[in-house]
Amino acid sequence: MTTLAAQEGKSAAASNLATRGDLSDFLGRACRDCGADSYMLVTVLHDQDKSDVRIISSNWIYDTIQAIGQGLIAVIAQSAYTTSAGLRPRSIRTDQASAGPTILSSEQAFLLHRNGHSELYCMRLNVVRSHAFLLVSSKLPERIDLQALWRLQLQCSYALAQIPHLLAGAAHQDPLSDRERECLLWVSEGKTTDEVAVILGVSSNTVNSYITHAIQKFAASNRAMAIATAIRNGII
Repeated sequence: MTTLAAQEGKSAAASNLATRGDLSDFLGRACRDCGADSYMLVTVLHDQDKSDVRIISSNWIYDTIQAIGQGLIAVIAQSAYTTSAGLRPRSIRTDQASAGPTILSSEQAFLLHRNGHSELYCMRLNVVRSHAFLLVSSKLPERIDLQALWRLQLQCSYALAQIPHLLAGAAHQDPLSDRERECLLWVSEGKTTDEVAVILGVSSNTVNSYITHAIQKFAASNRAMAIATAIRNGII
């Protein structure tokens, strides 16, 4: 198969995605084509005091994710090492902890390296009005083809544009705390702030605070929009 035919084949595969399984198969093949061993596709949700990761698709070992914590994945995704389309990818080397990026502690670098992530790249994928992050890594350094990685970034942006429901679904996996969910539920039942405060045994200011946090997490403009988003996604 010629290079042009191969690229056309990959574009066709990207346009035929319908399920999360299709996406996983596509990402697995595409990463192998550029010399990577592992991939992780995530979105990052922002709260008032932290950033939370939603994993859309990944072939990372579960124990590795648990060991390093999703907080570190969010840090990597939002770091200066993440590249936008058209820019030269920057590597994160975990086999050279002392000379490596300051975003990783020596313990984090060791854990990643020990679990087969000697070199990582993180790319920002622009998808219509949203965006996601793709982390690819290899067990051995300098094995990933940067030209192929650049093409992968474009292909993934195109692929995700075909299945926006998967990205939207990940972005709206229940981000609410138990109290925020309770407050939003009672308000959706027609209760006033004061009534919710009595039901939950807290102050009215506390109820308003919980509801404000829920509105912010859903990027809604008011209570009604936050309630509609929560109901639509099966959260309340």
